[in-house]
Amino acid sequence: QVQLVESGGGLVQAGDSLRLSCAASGRTFSRSAVGWFRQPPGKERELVAALSRSASSTYYTDSVKGRFTISKDNAENTVYLQMNSLKAEDTAVYYCAAASTFYVDQLLTQSIDYDDWGQGTQVTVSS
Repeated sequence: QVQLVESGGGLVQAGDSLRLSCAASGRTFSRSAVGWFRQPPGKERELVAALSRSASSTYYTDSVKGRFTISKDNAENTVYLQMNSLKAEDTAVYYCAAASTFYVDQLLTQSIDYDDWGQGTQVTVSS
């Protein structure tokens, strides 16, 4: 059984940084494309960042470019989302997701493409 567990969320002030972690059991991130999604209050879930299986390709939504970095540590089987210069509009529940891909550089940008999801971690940025 696959389980993804996010951690690292919390309440911070605008301009602060947070690093979210996503640890997996039953799935090997070295063989998976991964993504971080978020769902702000009253809004739909959106893709924040994605990383290919090879970790050579990345995607960031425009609003986080230059501020967020997605990465993974295959030895620790953990995916990270480093979030710097946080803004109030980054407030949301953040979810990690993973799926197997045939091509090592393939990015998955649609939620329907992902097979496994974490339970989410709340990030609240006060202004």
